[in-house]
Amino acid sequence: MRELSRKERLEFNKLQKRLRRNVGNAIADYNMIEAGDRIMVCLSGGKDSYAMLDVLMALRISAPIDFELVAVNLDQKQPGFPEDVLPAYLEQLDIPWYILEKDTYSIVREVIPEGKTTCGLCSRLRRGSLYGFAQDIGASKIALGHHRDDIVETLFLNMFFGGSLKAMPPKLLSDDGRNVVIRPMAFCKEKDLVAYADYKAFPIIPCNLCGSQENLQRVQIKQMLKDWERQYPGRTETIFRSICNVAPSQLADTALFDFSKLRVEVDQDLHLPAIRVVNL
Repeated sequence: MRELSRKERLEFNKLQKRLRRNVGNAIADYNMIEAGDRIMVCLSGGKDSYAMLDVLMALRISAPIDFELVAVNLDQKQPGFPEDVLPAYLEQLDIPWYILEKDTYSIVREVIPEGKTTCGLCSRLRRGSLYGFAQDIGASKIALGHHRDDIVETLFLNMFFGGSLKAMPPKLLSDDGRNVVIRPMAFCKEKDLVAYADYKAFPIIPCNLCGSQENLQRVQIKQMLKDWERQYPGRTETIFRSICNVAPSQLADTALFDFSKLRVEVDQDLHLPAIRVVNL
């Protein structure tokens, strides 16, 4: 952690308490962590996953239950990837850690045409590798570092480009039913994580496969939300709260709400009045 002035130390303490409180609330609200859990913490080398691991390690010390943390990084063999950074960082921590090596970079470059978005295929390949390893080590939960802003961005991505009303749930059972995914940072703001990473001086590793793609739909959505937030402070938080406060009867999904059975009881003895002008 970098040297802090007295004022910075006060601000850091408030930030750290806020992040730990948000993570603790998310864990409690969605029963993310239970006694005896072995949690595989996916570490990408970005600010979000570093912060997630850091906060979970702190909460584990004060938690009323026992659980394990295992840090895992997937080295996708991107050119120029600094292979020594994460092992050097993880070696200082008192938890088990693993670096998985799989050349998904070459697969993505071979399949996706130049100039096209690589994120979809890249994330599927990464997810498959991590899910498989979680089963190999007997992990009961897989922790991902997605935060509040990621969740809201995904909501609009699915609405604008996928025609569906869905985001990233804080807790998820995988399609094959073999893994439970948790997002402990679901209540955390991205700007708080940016500040926390700066205070802690995490050794950030940029993604040079997809992070530089300025034409990404997610980049456009992120800019839209930034503009909204600038004009209407607090809008992102309001949108996030709406995800947690869904009224199925006020939407239009017939699988979610049975509109076909909506009817009222009518008194069959009543007849139309003979007078055409009715004074109410």
